[in-house]
Amino acid sequence: MSVTTQVRMANEIAAQFGHLPDDAVVDAVAEHLRSFWDPRMRTQLAAYVAAGGEGVDPLVAAAVARLGRQ
Repeated sequence: MSVTTQVRMANEIAAQFGHLPDDAVVDAVAEHLRSFWDPRMRTQLAAYVAAGGEGVDPLVAAAVARLGRQ
């Protein structure tokens, strides 16, 4: 799967939780990525975010960072 598709999907996940406060969105996106994304997908997205993450929603970037700390 291309990283462009992953970014689109991750941004859509964040949008689904848009009714929540930002910190709760970050938690929800991180949990979704941990629960449903293949580790290779998470690694590829994390590398993209670390390289600048053009087009990545800031809440997705925060969720990816949170996953990296866990």
